[in-house]
Amino acid sequence: MAFRADEAARLAYEQVEAYLVPRPRYADETQRARSKEALQDIVDELGPVVDAYPSWHPLVCNHDSRHPSTTPSDLCGYRGLDHTRYFAHGFISCPYSSSGKAEKIIESVNALPRHPAASITAEKLDIQLYHPDATPVLVKCEWDNPLDADGMIPLSIAMPLILEKEIPCWHWATVAETWETMRPYFLGSPHGSRSSLFVSQETGQAIKKIWNALILTGMFGPIKV
Repeated sequence: MAFRADEAARLAYEQVEAYLVPRPRYADETQRARSKEALQDIVDELGPVVDAYPSWHPLVCNHDSRHPSTTPSDLCGYRGLDHTRYFAHGFISCPYSSSGKAEKIIESVNALPRHPAASITAEKLDIQLYHPDATPVLVKCEWDNPLDADGMIPLSIAMPLILEKEIPCWHWATVAETWETMRPYFLGSPHGSRSSLFVSQETGQAIKKIWNALILTGMFGPIKV
C-alpha cells in the first residue's frame, strides 16, 4: 500500500488527542476544549504526530551508535519520561505531579550536549493533558537552519546528520545493511518506501541513493542478504 502522509498524520493525531485530552470524567467541556486547542497549536508548531524518530534526529541522537534509538528514553539522556507522545519536532511527556519527574525531564534536557544543528528545550505547560494530576512537559527541537516550507527536514540537514552517525560504523561493522533494513532508522515512523512525516519523497530518494553508494564501497563489509 502506498504511503499517504496526510492520512497517516490524521490517524495519528486522532489517537494522540484521545490519549492526551482528559476524559469527560476528569474535565468539563470547557477544559477539554482548551486542551484540544492547545494540542492543535502544538501540532501547528512542532509538526505531525509520529511513532518514532529517525535515529539521526536531534531528539534521539545521544545514543550508542551500535544500538540506535528511535524514541526518547534514558538511552538518549532523558530522565523522568512518562505517558509520552511524539511530534516531528518535539514531544510531550506527562508524568504525575507527585512523582517529581517533570523537574527531572527539564533537568535532563538542560544537561544534554549541545547539538550542532538544533537546540533542545523543555518547559512545563499550563494546560491539562492526559490526567488532572499530571504535569505536561513540552520538549522542543528548534532547528538552527530553516526547514522546508512544508515542515520537512531538507537533505542539506538530514544527510550530514546521517553520515555523522553511520560513517564511524565502518570501524566495527562486519556486514552492510541494505536500504530495506535501514529505512526505519533513516526515515522515522510512519514511513513509506522513500518518504515519511520527516522527509519528502525527493529527500528520501537522495538518502537511499547515497546509502546504496556507501554500502557498495565495501566499507561496512559484504552486503547482508
